Amino acid sequence: MMKLLPTLTFIAAIGSGVVGGVFFAFSNFVMAALARLPVPNGIEAMNSINITVITPTFMTALFGTGLICLALIAGAIMGWSQPGSYWLLTGAVIYLIGNPIVTMVFNVPLNDALAAVDPASSNGAAVWANHLSQWVMWNHVRTVSAIVAMACFIFAML
Repeated sequence: MMKLLPTLTFIAAIGSGVVGGVFFAFSNFVMAALARLPVPNGIEAMNSINITVITPTFMTALFGTGLICLALIAGAIMGWSQPGSYWLLTGAVIYLIGNPIVTMVFNVPLNDALAAVDPASSNGAAVWANHLSQWVMWNHVRTVSAIVAMACFIFAML
């Protein structure tokens, strides 16, 4: 396990960077562009994104990095006296909480609520307004935590 730690740290840094980059794009311009559309079109576009994002590539980046983080936590604890263990543990915990957990606890339920609403209804408009504020706020959390985790993994390798 300890011999794999540098490789796993490198992969986690890349995975965190990829995930953070995707979420950065949504936080900075994708959601703003969708918000400019008429409500039914914005809802339909977001629902389409939520379906098409479920690819092996993105799921591996998001959840595969999370699995690697579990191994990194174990490695950091077992090798606590090794240089970089603090950064390794910190990055792995931040990534796990800020990305897979936030995604499953906050973003996915908001996506599910959006998928269940009639885009042309008044309820659709209310759900969309809530989605634009709450989903984006949680996406900011995911963005920042992925970038901070990436920085921690880089510091762990120095």
